[in-house]
Amino acid sequence: MHYNKQPTPVDAVVIGTGAGGAPLLARLAAAGLKVVALEAGRYWNPAKDFATDEKAQETLFWTDERLSAGENPLPFGSNNSGTGVGGSTLHYTAYTPRAQPDDLMLRSEFGVGEDWPWGFDQLESYYEEVEQLLGVSGPSPYPWGPARKRAYPLGPLPINGAGMLMQKGCKQLGIRTSPAANAALSAEYYQEGVGYRHACTNRGFCQAGCTIGAKASMDVTYIPLALRYGAQIRPESFVTQLIKDPSGRISDVVYSRNGQEERQRCRYVFLCAGAVETPRLLLLNELANSSGQVGRNLMAHPGLQIWGEFDEAVRPFKGIPGAIISEDTHRPQQADFAGGYLLQSIGVMPVTYLTQMTRALGTWGQDLKKAALAYNHVAGINILGDCLPAAHNYLELSGEKDSRGLPKPRIYFSNGENEKRMTAHADTLMRAIWEAAGAKNVWAYPRNAHVIGTCRMGMNPTTAVVNPDGQSFDIPNLYISDNSTFPSALSVNPALTIMALSLRTADRFLTNNKRL
Repeated sequence: MHYNKQPTPVDAVVIGTGAGGAPLLARLAAAGLKVVALEAGRYWNPAKDFATDEKAQETLFWTDERLSAGENPLPFGSNNSGTGVGGSTLHYTAYTPRAQPDDLMLRSEFGVGEDWPWGFDQLESYYEEVEQLLGVSGPSPYPWGPARKRAYPLGPLPINGAGMLMQKGCKQLGIRTSPAANAALSAEYYQEGVGYRHACTNRGFCQAGCTIGAKASMDVTYIPLALRYGAQIRPESFVTQLIKDPSGRISDVVYSRNGQEERQRCRYVFLCAGAVETPRLLLLNELANSSGQVGRNLMAHPGLQIWGEFDEAVRPFKGIPGAIISEDTHRPQQADFAGGYLLQSIGVMPVTYLTQMTRALGTWGQDLKKAALAYNHVAGINILGDCLPAAHNYLELSGEKDSRGLPKPRIYFSNGENEKRMTAHADTLMRAIWEAAGAKNVWAYPRNAHVIGTCRMGMNPTTAVVNPDGQSFDIPNLYISDNSTFPSALSVNPALTIMALSLRTADRFLTNNKRL
């Protein structure tokens, strides 16, 4: 095959520029390394490319076909995916709670699942660093978890209609609530390497991409920092091969750009493509899988949503979607399941809301029109809960080929007994909250969110893909940095932890390779 060669070797190639790749890219570049990032998506211009339009957000979805199987097939495309420089952070809702210490020790606490190979002390300083750089808006003090050594940089964002209703219902039931931590600016904020970023205008179109840079996606935070330190980013570069040399190290990364194959020589590779594309690339190249664990241990957070209609106007399109949080359910008393979950209020755009209703209830015709007319009076509440790894949940290569001629990934997922019990517990509680808040026409939208755990981190090379520093057990110059390495799902949204882990991986690498 003919390649357009990049003859000059670089210190590192970073594959993916989302929450797992961008912080690491900036850190390596700041240390003086010559680094190149390969991103499958394009470089977006937020002011020009991100419209205040719900349908426009579809341009940010990773829409390469993924095949879903199992009793609870996972949706893709609009569900926690992203394409472009910045990855999934381009259209995430910027919900950034920290994991709690016991999240990392699930097996020690409950005898099921897996512990992380190190404790909360290994993440705490990185959580703080990320929060300060992004300009996270949140309450101080925060009611749950260890006391923070530094307050959130900015105060909470305004509470929208759904948040106010959740506060009302929870108060009547004696459940504590708090404004949530969100990586969106409640005031103008100065960021190193970027300058001043504008405050959030509360337009609610976070998932369509933030036009003003108030939401801390990687393209307006860590990516400018990386570029300032000399990193190079090649957008629309889809990686297909990782080439090993005779010593067993990766020497070249092959990718497709502008209709032709290119090859970049390198000393190290950091694979940060997410919990679907990371294991897919390894399986395609038959790499780093002596354990047989690549693609295994797949997890997806229980994310049940409960919706209701209210007499008062809610206007669910207004403000940050996740405005109010409660972690009183982090470890519920007398629970019949391991782990726990958080509660959060949710806003929603009309097409998304009505599509979910049609899927869940089969609503159509005049009933759907009636539901659409009630849209400005609806509010949601949902959970984000822990998930246990199971043998029946995994990713494999299918026999079907994509537009590039590569096997499509097939993802099997079925909720286990623990996830079912957790969801039932949350269903009862959320319905009670909405009843206390005055909801009517209450209905449920079952769902799972965030694909996690397909290249697990651990101490044992027979049961894990990478070591505690994110380094492949099989290939010494290959590192993985994304939520595929999570040993457990955590009972919080993963974005902040992915970023913190990215910085830790970079620092461990730099410490162990001081001669670079």
